[in-house]
Amino acid sequence: MATSPTFSSTPRIGAVALAAAETSYTAPTNVATVITGVTAGTRIDQVVVQMTATVSSATIVRLFLYDGSTYFLFDEVTIAAATGSQSVAQTRVVRRYDALVLPSSSWSLRATVHTSNAGNVQAFGADLT
Repeated sequence: MATSPTFSSTPRIGAVALAAAETSYTAPTNVATVITGVTAGTRIDQVVVQMTATVSSATIVRLFLYDGSTYFLFDEVTIAAATGSQSVAQTRVVRRYDALVLPSSSWSLRATVHTSNAGNVQAFGADLT
């Protein structure tokens, strides 16, 4: 049992652009690293998916936990079809998490998009001490 509490010490933001289609639930090849943990661990409070081009048909952005050898599907974010313009915003989805922690530097949060739709995935959190 720990003798002292663990605190968040350094704010962290991870970001990645997605564009290539990926359909695998277990061994994705068109996958991008959003954020990698640090030795003491990294807490992730929020993930934002912001599409950057017209989404002609609904799609899914998948979030995976990766331990250095195996992908674990963590969450799926449904992205609605939308035609962005000067007066219509592109699709944006925000997910908040209470207990998402990358326990060490060998773990990372990775993302894929099911269809070839361009977008960004950002993770907001903090490193633990």
